[in-house]
Amino acid sequence: MKLFKKSFMEIFDNFLCSVREPLVVLDSNLKVIKATDSFYRIFNVKPEETEGILIYHLGNRQWDIPRLRELLEDILPKNSMFNDFEVEHNFETIGRKIMHLNARRIYKKMSQTQFILLAIEDVTDREYYKRHLEELVENRTIELVHAREEAQKDKQTAESALIELKKIKEQLEAERAYLQEEIKLEYNHENIIGQSDALNYVLYKIEQIANSNTTVLVLGETGTGKELVARAIYGMSLRKNRALVKVNCATLPSYLIESELFGHEKGAFTSAHTRHLGRFEIADGATLFLDEIGELPLELQPKLLRVIQEGEFERLGSSHTMKVDVRLISATNRNLEEEVAKGNFREDLWYRLNIFPITIPPLRNRKEDIPLLVNFYIKKISKRLGKSIDIIPSNIMNDLQNYHWPGNIRELENVLERAVINSSGPKLRLMDDLKKSYKEVADGPKTMEAVERDHIVRMLEYTNWKVSGKNGAAEILGLNRSTLRARMRKLNITKALLLHP
Repeated sequence: MKLFKKSFMEIFDNFLCSVREPLVVLDSNLKVIKATDSFYRIFNVKPEETEGILIYHLGNRQWDIPRLRELLEDILPKNSMFNDFEVEHNFETIGRKIMHLNARRIYKKMSQTQFILLAIEDVTDREYYKRHLEELVENRTIELVHAREEAQKDKQTAESALIELKKIKEQLEAERAYLQEEIKLEYNHENIIGQSDALNYVLYKIEQIANSNTTVLVLGETGTGKELVARAIYGMSLRKNRALVKVNCATLPSYLIESELFGHEKGAFTSAHTRHLGRFEIADGATLFLDEIGELPLELQPKLLRVIQEGEFERLGSSHTMKVDVRLISATNRNLEEEVAKGNFREDLWYRLNIFPITIPPLRNRKEDIPLLVNFYIKKISKRLGKSIDIIPSNIMNDLQNYHWPGNIRELENVLERAVINSSGPKLRLMDDLKKSYKEVADGPKTMEAVERDHIVRMLEYTNWKVSGKNGAAEILGLNRSTLRARMRKLNITKALLLHP
């Protein structure tokens, strides 16, 4: 027997000690012979405190667990080879543990057990998360069932609860997919920078409205930072723990906007191979930002108005009415009042959107902020390009402050990036001739639309009418290519018209 024990313990030391699960070898009297390192580590005991000790006496009798007794004392008289239990127990030294216990007789002679191998799997974390998730689902199911019972005391309660749970699951999956795309975006700037009175008033308006659910309309020229203001409102709101869902109405073809906003059922149109949740459904309980709202097709405006007024819509291809609770922030560089007068925008929708307007001043009206912005972007761009620009000559700063900036902050950032690229030393060198670009001011007063048109035409001529791509007019102006094309259509800018007036 001694030879057997010695042989067995050699095998145990050589092989079983590498097992990650805690293992304990007991003799027929249930005294500990040997245990794995993981047992000592997980249960905070030492070998000298265990070997030769009755399993129940370990750790000041912390292991005197009724279910463990049942497991071990059941295995001997029944001559069973193995048995297992799941045990939940509070230890004085390591706290609450949930363990899956498995006992196996590893040697039997003349119906007498010589050794018992006790395997312990720590499933505390797994069971905790499993129970936590089960509790969340159970609590949510109970809430939904009670809500439905109060509304309609009939047999559809359970079915409605399951539908609602499925909707929540789909919404969370869609929101996760949306966020995975959203985090890939690179925004023009991370902070609202400036200390001018005009900008301070915008910040005051943001703080004033952020905590409510009121619809907000952000107004301003292209490149002034309308999305940044929308994100600031969202970041200070009561819904900031959910995603800010965004749709740019100018970047989507008109035939896709309805599906993107309201979703569609499988088979709703030729390429609709699966059901698609729209942004309003994803943003249920959260905030939706509709950028370039002035580009929304006229035929879709009644459907948007209905969602704003009643919180209801139907997916494309469905007659089922969806109810949503969405806080809406929209933005545009258009004069919506003029668009209403021209018949391009519904008056009732404009009234609904224009509850709390915030107008962002153009960069030319906040010249005192330009040095702060220049320093911010020079540091940001230099770090990204691996350069060190420490000196900004006063004549360059004057040129930057005196320029008209039709592309606003987005154009400023692009000008500064070209300047950093063009600078070989610590002193900033401008690549753009801002004085030449602004010569039209001396020709007499012009409307804002005329100034914008002249500037776009000049950039198109400079790029030989290359609208998009590297060194295209859109990149130089700091505009999205679809936004530039939309402005060209509105201002009636075509190459043929300018060559043959």
